Amino acid sequence: MMRLSSLLVFAWLIIGTVASGQRGYLTHVSQECADFATIAVTVVAGPLNYTGLNPKVHDCELPQPSP
Repeated sequence: MMRLSSLLVFAWLIIGTVASGQRGYLTHVSQECADFATIAVTVVAGPLNYTGLNPKVHDCELPQPSP
């Protein structure tokens, strides 16, 4: 059962990575937090990307280290 779950999660993430590549997110990666977050959300969305879901992150703030 654990092996099947692992295989499904792996396939889900591979499909999400393919969707990110098809949208061009992996070829034009900038150093901005929002771009990285959009790639991560697209990968996690997996096959839902092919049902019309187009997740994007427009604003993102990273926490600042304490002094």
